Amino acid sequence: MIAACWTSAGDVRPDRSPASSPIPIEDRIAAVAVAGFAGMGIVADDLAHIRADIGFDRLRKMLDRAGLKYVEIELLERWWIPQGHDGHTYATRNLLFEAADALGPTHIKIGSENAPPRELEQYAESLLELTRDAVSHGTRIAIEPMPFSIISTVPAGADLARSTGHPGCGLVVDAWHVFRAGTSLAELRESLTADIVFGVELDDADRNVVGDLFTDTMDNRRLCGEGSFDLTGLVEVLREIGYEGTWGVEILSTEFRKAPLDRALPLAISTARNILDGNRSAV
Repeated sequence: MIAACWTSAGDVRPDRSPASSPIPIEDRIAAVAVAGFAGMGIVADDLAHIRADIGFDRLRKMLDRAGLKYVEIELLERWWIPQGHDGHTYATRNLLFEAADALGPTHIKIGSENAPPRELEQYAESLLELTRDAVSHGTRIAIEPMPFSIISTVPAGADLARSTGHPGCGLVVDAWHVFRAGTSLAELRESLTADIVFGVELDDADRNVVGDLFTDTMDNRRLCGEGSFDLTGLVEVLREIGYEGTWGVEILSTEFRKAPLDRALPLAISTARNILDGNRSAV
């Protein structure tokens, strides 16, 4: 199981600039390991700070000493804009590739852009280029579809990943984004195969959206099993298609981010395990 980056980041929202955790990385690593996770996620702003402070080689040694085998790094957006053009994100791209060289992450998570959905065929060539670059750095590219972004659903993200024709391009399937996008379990089953799912993130939420979608995902997620999502059904679908990878937990909420890690992380992993273990016994 993986503690996704925001699960251990403490009191910081992803839309803060910079979105750096106020908790020293060594304390986060220790808390993640003690809670029983096998790995963790780290966001680009934290990676930039770590590079300038202790360096990626030392970070890798710290992760190894803590027994954290799996690392995920994120988040790259607007990756299709050519270098030098307005809005390009090559600084983040290069940072993530440099981190990948040292950390050997399971994948680099990418988003898209917060805007209404649009036709995605135009992005296939840029995505293929990005994927080839990632593979040259020893990792893969995982698209995370989000309902408030141009890649708004898992089926749309799966089609885009497949359009590259490259096995190094796949998806992160986040429960919040699945259910808030209105994607049914039948649609999920139809659109996914095991080879295209590089990671899964479990979380929960109330039946009704509070505020807009972006506010809801930032401030109102719940621990697994404490909301309305059919997480058991989601896990069952993923196991039915043959998914055997890691299971992440990504909790973002006003309450959760203020909780000390020695309380928050055990809750995050135990509630997610309840879903996974209950599903396993059922099937």
